[in-house]
Amino acid sequence: MSLSKMWPQFVLQAGIFCVMLLFAHYCQAGAAKTGFLVMARDRGFLGNQEIVAIVEQFRQAYPARLALVGYNQPGVKTSYDEYIHRAVSDLERVGAEKIIAIPFFLSDADPVYKRYRDRAREFAESATLEWAPAMAESYLTAQILLDRVEELSTDPTQERLIIVGTGAMDEASHQEIKKDIDALLGEITDRHRFEEIAVHVYYDQNATDAAEKNRAIDEQIVRTAAKRGHALLVPFFIGVKFDQRMSREHWLAQRFAEFRIDVGKSLLPHSDLLTWLEKTANRHSPASMDQIGVLIMPHGSIQPYNDGLETVITPLRKRYRVEVAPGMGDPLILGQAVRKLERDGIKRIIFIRMYAMEESMKAKTDYILGLSRQPPGHHHGSLPPRIRSSAVFYPFGGYEEDPLIAKILEERILEISEQPKNETVILLAHGAGDDETDKRWIDIINGNIEQIRKKLPPFRSIEAMTMREDWPDKRRQSLEKIRRRIEKGNQNGGRVLIVSNRLYGSGPYQRLLGEAGFKMNHQGLVPHPNLTRWLEKGIEQTLHSALLPAALPEKKAGDTTRNVW
Repeated sequence: MSLSKMWPQFVLQAGIFCVMLLFAHYCQAGAAKTGFLVMARDRGFLGNQEIVAIVEQFRQAYPARLALVGYNQPGVKTSYDEYIHRAVSDLERVGAEKIIAIPFFLSDADPVYKRYRDRAREFAESATLEWAPAMAESYLTAQILLDRVEELSTDPTQERLIIVGTGAMDEASHQEIKKDIDALLGEITDRHRFEEIAVHVYYDQNATDAAEKNRAIDEQIVRTAAKRGHALLVPFFIGVKFDQRMSREHWLAQRFAEFRIDVGKSLLPHSDLLTWLEKTANRHSPASMDQIGVLIMPHGSIQPYNDGLETVITPLRKRYRVEVAPGMGDPLILGQAVRKLERDGIKRIIFIRMYAMEESMKAKTDYILGLSRQPPGHHHGSLPPRIRSSAVFYPFGGYEEDPLIAKILEERILEISEQPKNETVILLAHGAGDDETDKRWIDIINGNIEQIRKKLPPFRSIEAMTMREDWPDKRRQSLEKIRRRIEKGNQNGGRVLIVSNRLYGSGPYQRLLGEAGFKMNHQGLVPHPNLTRWLEKGIEQTLHSALLPAALPEKKAGDTTRNVW
């Protein structure tokens, strides 16, 4: 092989090596220097047991300390400040230079959390302290709410759902906490159609006129329960729990015992809270190379197809921990692959949609992986389940949009070409159901054609077309268009070449087009080293983000933006 041909691959591999070396050194130096302060409300004996159990599990894998906080009581000598000071000092003693404080609170508007948020920094002497978001920012919290509702519900169309929060101090905090719960409700309303859904937020006992305001909320709940249908009440908060009877959940159940209201479980305990803590830690601390995995999602098909894809994936296995999840965003297959990576200690996953366009399967997989709260547009009345993972995902996709693909198509043309000046070449792709998306796909292929024309001798024509095979009406129109183009290309001594512009093989092209009037290269893009290079390049470009901790911007007053993670 000539030096000129070897040079691009050498540069790519050298770049990968440098990134791995640089950030492996950075992470080795900094991984042990991040500690985690879990700040939670003092709930009383049984409630604190629940929190301690979760934090103790968390501490098995992360340097973390728990600080319980609440309102200081008259006559009690110990101040909650002492618990924060002790936890922060412990983290600094074990070498933490950066402390990520995780609020074990549903909402950033919780009055106890707000009381200690800024003061916590005062106790850090040698370390810097930054705050992660509260629970309501995470899709995992929405999953817990979904579980609590589905545990109670039997027939949503005949049921009135009441979600109850706590902690309001005034009208402003009341609206903030309600807004946080309302944002979580999408997980319910996207999947179930209840007769009615209401959200109420009780006032903190220290709030002005708390008893009067809370009685008004009780009356609203009773009025809802008096309507036709069955009433379900989910106490979605982290409340006082001295024992099983002296708890806010029990008091609620007693309060509405005479009414036809089924009261469910509260937020705690739930296994996804540990997942949430771990995901928060994984997002906000540096990762080492051996904690980063690669998950590749090609379309997948029969075994020969899958084996063909493996030829371009195998070289990556020498450098990375790789799992493959073939399919069109199947939650079961994706979930199996994610769990395998997690069992091997992977905390950050570079997720590759090995599809032609960057947006292909993006909405669906972003939703499944918890990267977006927006459900995919075409879910046929049934939303896919979401993967509850502590791993942090870094997605990319769209091989067709990379110049590397033009070189493959160039070679596929030459493999069947005999007399370029008489030949019409059709690069035939799968296509999309949406007209605008299909046009964009053709535009991308036309970009590749511009590159191909610079390298090849002049052909009569090189054109991009799509079959749109999964949509019968669109497919009929495409077939007519392709057949007309074949007929025209064969005129005046012409010859038509069709190159399968899909990942592997030629799918149904031959069956749909018949035998006459063209010569087809059935190969597809795989196998070819440029597909491996595309994967390598995308991984290399993503590694920088995957190795470094996420930034933690401070939220300003009135900022309503929401991160989903």
